[in-house]
Amino acid sequence: MQTIQSDSYPIFFDNSITQLVNFVKQGNYSRVFILTDENTGVHCLPIVKEQLDVLDNFDIIEVNAGEESKTIDFCIGIWKMLIDFGADRKALMINLGGGVITDMGGFVASTYKRGIDFVQVPTTLLSQVDASVGGKTGVDVDGIKNIIGTFTQPKAVFMHGDFLKTLPARQILSGLAEMLKHGLIVDAPYWDQLKTSDLSLPSIELVHRSVEIKNEVVIEDPHEKGIRKALNFGHTVGHAVETYSLMNDKDPLSHGEAIAIGMICEAWLSNKKIGLSDAELAEIAEVLNGLYPKYKIKESTFPTLLEHMLKDKKNQNGQINCTLLKYIGQYSIDNICTETELCDSLRYYATL
Repeated sequence: MQTIQSDSYPIFFDNSITQLVNFVKQGNYSRVFILTDENTGVHCLPIVKEQLDVLDNFDIIEVNAGEESKTIDFCIGIWKMLIDFGADRKALMINLGGGVITDMGGFVASTYKRGIDFVQVPTTLLSQVDASVGGKTGVDVDGIKNIIGTFTQPKAVFMHGDFLKTLPARQILSGLAEMLKHGLIVDAPYWDQLKTSDLSLPSIELVHRSVEIKNEVVIEDPHEKGIRKALNFGHTVGHAVETYSLMNDKDPLSHGEAIAIGMICEAWLSNKKIGLSDAELAEIAEVLNGLYPKYKIKESTFPTLLEHMLKDKKNQNGQINCTLLKYIGQYSIDNICTETELCDSLRYYATL
């Protein structure tokens, strides 16, 4: 499958682990560090280690799995380990894992000694189609997702399709939400293709198309000043619901489950504010409700959800800013939504 060339780095699909080894050899790095978590350490690290064993000098840094690890405190621990290992500016960090690892690992690498090289080896569907591409790095503070971070591009991204076979169905669905979003915002035929595909394990061709879409958007707007805001569809409400769930539920929603709720709510806002048709709203709600479990959102939680939305980094002048849909395949950025409208969108979701 064709390598995708981003603005300053390649995204490999074919023989990606071999390509990773070749990249490391050619880079003449002083030290190589693999950042991973305990889940990836069991299921994916052995595949990479088997290939990297031809190299003399690499170390493994393992953190706890889950969004709870994506904090400054964990970054401090990783920075200290790099210092203890004697990492210099010619070191390389390989971020092997899901979105938490690629987000946090990119942030750690981009700030350690004012920046060392890093590459992304995403192991979940979500990180393959979203977190690993685009140069966003970041960590959470006080439950606010990715509020601290940088725009720093990796040196390369390596997509290994077999990693997806290690994932439970819930993790596949989490990544699928971002793929569906890509179709909704810019590619109606892709949305239609996804609706009629076997989504229990999306094909590498579908993953490739999602990465193409995100890459095209990012190249045009690397620092999220314009078109890149299209990728925020579903995320204003979705991130608030995700944060609430992480802080209150014993079994929190996955990112994709929360974003699916956000897309339904923001599709309703699109219908009420900028003309998304009733038929397309119904279609979006039907597809997403058919894929994702229903989550009960009580009216009593609305003030807390609005508080989370008001802290969103996309807001302008204290107003809540959403990306909406004119129609399936056409986004509209910078739509200010009132608290009443946002609450009404949550009520719409609750009635489905």
